[in-house]
Amino acid sequence: MTVVGPFGLSVRDQVLDTDIRAGLADVEEGLLEATKSDVPFITEAAQHLVRAGGKRFRPLLVLLAAQFGDPHAPGVVPSAVVVELTHLATLYHDDVMDEANVRRGVPSANARWDNSVAVLTGDFLFARASHILADLGPEAVRIQAEAFERLVTGQILETAGPRDGRDPIDHYLDVIAGKTGSLVAVSTRFGAMMSGAPESVVDTLTQYGERIGVAFQLADDVLDIASDTHESGKTPGTDLREGIPTLPVLHVRDQVARAAGAASPDDRRLVELLDSDLSDDERHAEALRLLRAHPALEQARRDTVRYADAARAALDPLSECAAKQALVALCDAVVYRAG
Repeated sequence: MTVVGPFGLSVRDQVLDTDIRAGLADVEEGLLEATKSDVPFITEAAQHLVRAGGKRFRPLLVLLAAQFGDPHAPGVVPSAVVVELTHLATLYHDDVMDEANVRRGVPSANARWDNSVAVLTGDFLFARASHILADLGPEAVRIQAEAFERLVTGQILETAGPRDGRDPIDHYLDVIAGKTGSLVAVSTRFGAMMSGAPESVVDTLTQYGERIGVAFQLADDVLDIASDTHESGKTPGTDLREGIPTLPVLHVRDQVARAAGAASPDDRRLVELLDSDLSDDERHAEALRLLRAHPALEQARRDTVRYADAARAALDPLSECAAKQALVALCDAVVYRAG
């Protein structure tokens, strides 16, 4: 059987397959309902990325984590809608900051309309997520607020850059733990918590979510360099063009700095390009070509594997069941996604 979720996750359990399919369908319905407005233009803008599709990675994790309690408990699907709405809202804002033109294979909201519409639509989605959260209780509100604080802190740290003396790679891993790991951790935490799973299980799944969230983002970093638009759903090298130092770029700089005078001509040229204005299409294409051939890309893949392995190890305390097997399979799928 195959779960309708990221990477075509294979699940060899009929009951789990049926449950997850039904749950994801309910989440999709909830997303469309939550993005409706009395103002037709707001509905169109708010549903722009919902209707574009996506992996629904976070809702899938909510539903899988809920299998360790009552998967049909009333708070499970609404909490899955909350995490996806929050994620979608951040995409609207990210595309403005990155000046991105493509998202999920369609024009980004800022490209289709303008930056103001994109930012305000993201705010609208945050508001709708908060409205649903209010019905899930004060603990859910607190958890989401803490995660959102971490998410914003991660974004600010990325913008500010590492402080003097801080290893840029360590700084970057802290950034993505906040920007991505925090909300993915909330996904597994909400699923377990809303299902009534024991506190020890909630803690275990939260730890798993944090780790696989980082692995997921590292795989995205690799895809941003290695994939084409069709595969990734966005323009290749978007972060590169905007000068955002993702993990492959940081590894290039680290490796070239360590090599010092022994760096190859291609390495020196690549660093020169990374230090230049990559809004120029020719320089951008050359930088992408050199990065795709550089050992730093393979190092970023190994880092992805390391975090995926840590996520898998976090599941050790859980009893064997179909849901645990699916969560383990997700670790493998994230690694496969990074090549």
